[in-house]
Amino acid sequence: MAGDIHLFGIRHHGPGSARRLVEALDALRPIVVLIEGPADASDLLPMLADPDMTTPVALLTYAEDNPANASFFPFADYSPEYQAVCWAVRHGAALRFIDLPASDRLGASASDIAEEIAARAEEDPVSRDPIGALATAAGYDDGESWWSDVIEENPATGPVFAAVADAMTALRADEKPLSAREAAREAHMRIEIAKAAKECDGAVAVICGAWHVPALTERRSLAADRELLKGRPKTKIKATWAPWTAPRLSRASGYGAGVVAPGWCAHLWETRDGDRIALWLAKVTRVLRDRGHFVSTASVIEAQRLGIALAALRERPSPGFEELREAAIACLCNGERAMWNDIAAELLVGAGVGAIPAATPLAPLLEDLQRQQKATRLKPEALERPLTLDLRSESGLMRSTLLHRLGALDVPWGQLTDAGRSRGTFRENWQLRWEPEFAVRLVENLLYGSTIAEAASGRLIEAMGKEAELGALAGLVRNAMIADLPRATESGIAALETKAALTSDGQALLDALPPMADILRYGEARAGTVEHLAALMPRIVVQAAIALPYAARNLDVPAAAKLRGAFLAGDAAIQLAKLDPDIVSRWREALTALLHDGQTTRLIAGTAARLLYEAELLAADHTADLLARMLSPGTPVAEAAGFFEGFFEGAGQRLIHDAALRGAVDGWLLSLDGEAFTANLPLFRRVFSALDRNERRRLMDALFARNSGGARGYRLIPHAAAIWPQHEARVLALLTAGATR
Repeated sequence: MAGDIHLFGIRHHGPGSARRLVEALDALRPIVVLIEGPADASDLLPMLADPDMTTPVALLTYAEDNPANASFFPFADYSPEYQAVCWAVRHGAALRFIDLPASDRLGASASDIAEEIAARAEEDPVSRDPIGALATAAGYDDGESWWSDVIEENPATGPVFAAVADAMTALRADEKPLSAREAAREAHMRIEIAKAAKECDGAVAVICGAWHVPALTERRSLAADRELLKGRPKTKIKATWAPWTAPRLSRASGYGAGVVAPGWCAHLWETRDGDRIALWLAKVTRVLRDRGHFVSTASVIEAQRLGIALAALRERPSPGFEELREAAIACLCNGERAMWNDIAAELLVGAGVGAIPAATPLAPLLEDLQRQQKATRLKPEALERPLTLDLRSESGLMRSTLLHRLGALDVPWGQLTDAGRSRGTFRENWQLRWEPEFAVRLVENLLYGSTIAEAASGRLIEAMGKEAELGALAGLVRNAMIADLPRATESGIAALETKAALTSDGQALLDALPPMADILRYGEARAGTVEHLAALMPRIVVQAAIALPYAARNLDVPAAAKLRGAFLAGDAAIQLAKLDPDIVSRWREALTALLHDGQTTRLIAGTAARLLYEAELLAADHTADLLARMLSPGTPVAEAAGFFEGFFEGAGQRLIHDAALRGAVDGWLLSLDGEAFTANLPLFRRVFSALDRNERRRLMDALFARNSGGARGYRLIPHAAAIWPQHEARVLALLTAGATR
């Protein structure tokens, strides 16, 4: 390789490396730009510089016969490779990748992969973390800080790439033999570089990871390099561009070449050295103010001074995000780390999502959707049309599974029209309508997998990992089971079991019961493993029964209303799931305990009484006695109103048929003075407005038959105040309150 070859060792997502690289390319003016990346995807490289391409994006390569076997190569604005591509396109330079083809990586067998993992484990620490080794030699605690000081955030210019090459050459002087794959990679890159040098007459720029620079400058025979590539695995592949996200560029996401703070790296790229500190603190200030915190301009000035002082004390060339973070906490967050933690993710990680041009080759999720549309005979149409599916048929189940998986990917091609209204398990009614943006959403979901099943599973697993609420987690498990996603279902059930075992919150336990009952119910129509849930739901019912008496004590109005909703839904779920009678008995015992506990919030006690009454565990005469006691004149009005609401809201029809209950309620209403009656009138209206016009008339007929001996008394309502005593008119007023609604 002649002197026309110029190697630039970079960090894959380094803003300082990117800036220095652009400066070097402007000075060199190469006619060929070679970049470390899969050689068989070189034809897609120019598309990266398309004006409609918005980073972060990733080059996606996947096996043609197995789209789930895929690899991503992310790029951000501050990636040196991205800047090299843009430079080459602007200046008309030839452009291609030089690393091993993607067909090599994706064609590897399981044994090949296992051998590679074992070889990496045996590598010496220097080859695993060369930057860390240099940092240790320089007296730094970690490689990130050293690289930032020397390369990424160093305001001084100089022969950066020559210095990096010298450092890596020294590190590799005594290195152990490379793994077979790493040796093949470097051999392939040397061959491609030699080919480019032979084909052109001018400067050739090679952009590669800093670690590879010494190996690519060595003189090795072409025959020896070709020998290393013999017998390498291959498979047919496809490649395209896919949107990426800023959080996926962070090392915390599991991306091996990721950076600690993508948001900070983007800031380094977008700003000049002199403005960097002030503009970063301005960002911090803006976010804090958006969150409602007061931040003065004087505090920002003090934070800037403190950041510079900290960098000087630590002998750093300029403040990094660590110094500015500590300065911001001290000066802008009143020394409270919690305030910083509230905004750290937005600032340091970001939430940016890339976009790809319309001319991008078809992505695998769209290909998979086309295959499944053909298999299920579902044609995408712009007009809305109904679709009824019988889940007992193979075709109906296949269609339902596809639509539920797309729903998990936020692609609502089909909307369930009877969701939550039917107890049937073998029929679903959908409304189908295809929208153009659904294709974009599918491409965005490539982050989670290359097939619809894999992507839906990955997205649900991610959501399950983030979900803190037991009820919402159970809902996600239900979604995974209905969509026939075994991996997500197993992951969710495991998380559900763990979270349930650690939860003693009665509200959370009750929230988990309705979706779990649905899971057990849908298990009748869908293939899925629900054995674990068949044992788990009874355990949660028992836990809820134990926790409920304590959770129902001394609640304020909003908390009581929330618990009541969960309480009713949980009881309905227990009935729906048809659990063992002993488990149901434990639940009913908890309801009885609520009635006898003087600290139970009256709204919850009334609801428990109604459920026991409906289950015929509380006799009619005992129920009437209970109501008479709870609504007696000596009971505080607020407590009596709470019990009344808990018992009758949503079940006011019982007053039509049960004279004893009607008498107890009537006696309480007659005992109220005018001020108390007026204060509780909204409650009465809410309870009785659930009755339709005919039910309201039947209730008045029943009331008048007792009081005046006639069933047509409701005709006298306009004159009731003049004919009847004042308290009787009150009863008529509340009964007719909803008549005009």
